[in-house]
Amino acid sequence: MALSPEQRDHIERRIRAAIDRLLAGQIPVGGACDVKTLAREAGISRAALYRTWGHLKDEFEKRRAAAWAAGQQPFPREARIARLREQNQRLTHKLARTHAEFSQLKERHQLALSVLAAKDDEVQRLRRQLSTISPTDAASVVPLPRR
Repeated sequence: MALSPEQRDHIERRIRAAIDRLLAGQIPVGGACDVKTLAREAGISRAALYRTWGHLKDEFEKRRAAAWAAGQQPFPREARIARLREQNQRLTHKLARTHAEFSQLKERHQLALSVLAAKDDEVQRLRRQLSTISPTDAASVVPLPRR
């Protein structure tokens, strides 16, 4: 059955509208930015798209390739995957920096504990030494001023 010029024009407008929607990222659930979804969105069979409307199918594929080459991702899933990969890479680097920083802080903590233990030993030694001083010698000890 031959299509009238009005029918051909109407179908061509539907196909072009579907092309614009798909390339704008309006992908239906379960679809993709591909010829199969284009035919379904335009309300025609895939075979008809290839046979009768091949020039529009080719236009769609060229525009899609140009969009992808320009860094645009008309397919939200692909754009999301690219965004998640980038985020994963940033978080991996941040985790590595945080781990290195944590290791340095652990080393500083150990050093601070060692210094405190040495100071405590010194205080204990001085207390023992002070307790061995006789009361007559204690009178000659001058206390340090407190701050």
